[in-house]
Amino acid sequence: MPTQGGSKCFDDDGRFKRTGTVWTASAHIITAVMGSGVLSLAWATAQLGWITGPTVMLLFSFVTYYTSTLLAGCYRSGDPVNGGRNYTYMDAVRSNLGGAKFKLCGRVQYLNLFGVAIRYTIASSTSMMAIQRSNCFHSSGGKSSCHMNSSPYMIGFGVAQIIFSQIPDFHQLWWLSIVAAVMSFTYSTIGLGLAIAKVAGNYSYLHLLTGISIGTVTEIQKIWRSLQALGDIAFAYSYSIILIEIQDTVKSPPSEQKTMKKASQVCVGVTTLFYMLCGCFGYAAFGDSSPKNLLTGFGFYDPYWLLDIANVAIVIHLVGAYQVYCQPLFAFIEKQAAARFPDSDFITRAIKIPIPGFRPFSLNLFRLVWRTGFVILTTVISIFLPLFNGFVGLLGARGYWRLTIYFPVKMYITQKKIPKWSMKWLCLQILSFACLVITIAAAAGSVAGVVLDLESHKPFATNYKFS
Repeated sequence: MPTQGGSKCFDDDGRFKRTGTVWTASAHIITAVMGSGVLSLAWATAQLGWITGPTVMLLFSFVTYYTSTLLAGCYRSGDPVNGGRNYTYMDAVRSNLGGAKFKLCGRVQYLNLFGVAIRYTIASSTSMMAIQRSNCFHSSGGKSSCHMNSSPYMIGFGVAQIIFSQIPDFHQLWWLSIVAAVMSFTYSTIGLGLAIAKVAGNYSYLHLLTGISIGTVTEIQKIWRSLQALGDIAFAYSYSIILIEIQDTVKSPPSEQKTMKKASQVCVGVTTLFYMLCGCFGYAAFGDSSPKNLLTGFGFYDPYWLLDIANVAIVIHLVGAYQVYCQPLFAFIEKQAAARFPDSDFITRAIKIPIPGFRPFSLNLFRLVWRTGFVILTTVISIFLPLFNGFVGLLGARGYWRLTIYFPVKMYITQKKIPKWSMKWLCLQILSFACLVITIAAAAGSVAGVVLDLESHKPFATNYKFS
């Protein structure tokens, strides 16, 4: 039975003691936030210009941090120290807003997580093909075309995910998140360093205050691309979708809310610094020609070995990020199956597999079959939809407002019983509405980007000609 304050082995809810800290929570957040989306920020800055680009990044960082602190306060119902726990984002919505909003949240959250899995599979193959491209360019001196098929790379990534998906839950994922976080800093630093080196000998783009010039693109393309850039930046800051699940790994005291606020503050600050540097220096280096992906769009060709290291780091990071995002979805399906079929050995039984020198591995057959099937499905879909930048912006625009803005604000208003039409209520509603408008605009730009990508897309094979 749960006891107040818990015991040496159990927390106050009767579950095994949580051991997460500010640093493990930060690793999870950095793995989720500072993904390969950072590499599209030079392109996003090129669309928006020197004034609007950095301003939008700062605004999104502030809004994301503020609403994440609101959401962190929803982990416990009632008292922030001893109140009942909400183990998932959906639990927090159900406790504060009721059943109808709970169902809406579930549909949005888990469909978005499913989309993230597809996106990361696509992005991983892009980086692996970039390694092949750089080696092709180096060996041929830029004179040879490179014929590539992205499918084998996606399949290889899928095989790795089948293996790592057997990690049971968030609590045992901390080590993979730390590795992934280190990799994200590695490739971001390499991309930044290469951009700075290029800027050092090239000042011709520093005057483009309004972004990509009319003539390089048409006026209507300028509008669509600027809106798509908003979606790219929104996605680069999205991690609220898994914040409660990360918070549920954190030990107390201090309260989980205080730990998550500190972790969010550290991570949003660090990632914003990297985002600003990569976006601004990438734009300064390439101007109107800024690639959609700083390391795979081939703004750089040399040193090819350094590019290979960066792209390997991206792939390793994406392995961890895929797991961080998919664990809530895995846990939801397995919880529902166990509740519906509590007497099924296939669903509930754990098989102990001895591992010399380590504790036995607990293998659940349902987990093995369901998670393997999920990875196979996302891999197959990715093979038929290898579009990078437009998909990034569309995902960011689709999920950002509801999960990062609407639900945290709505729950905070309900939890604190903020009077309707009071000044604080009005400010929160204005924030939510403004972000909704930006989201709709970004979604429109992202749809236009996907349509343009589909016009030139050829499934299964890609040919690169270096000039």
